[in-house]
Amino acid sequence: MSVKLRNVGPKSAAWLRQVGVRSLDDLREVGVVGAWIKCRRAGFRPGLNLLYALEGALLDCHWQDVPVARREALVTEAEAAAAELPLPRRQAAFATPLGEARVVEGEEDPPPAIASAFDRRD
Repeated sequence: MSVKLRNVGPKSAAWLRQVGVRSLDDLREVGVVGAWIKCRRAGFRPGLNLLYALEGALLDCHWQDVPVARREALVTEAEAAAAELPLPRRQAAFATPLGEARVVEGEEDPPPAIASAFDRRD
């Protein structure tokens, strides 16, 4: 039986159902970060708002009422858990766990072959 979780929209609810999180009890069992990671492993692209929404569902409050310190802790936990996941084949080798770009030390400029492709003025 599926129960509507507070703060969770239809798309996120569908993701959660597909990974086996169908109730508040399921969410308590796997935890907020665990549910978020299950969605990531299934190939979905959950954002940080889903973390906050799930925490709000557990606390029975609006996601914006989740304390900032708790949101920061959730992000830290999610980043650590996501770092353990294998990178998808289509993702760049230098991507960080949450998909942000990062600068690789000593590689400020692209290699000449790439740079020349962007510099063409045809």
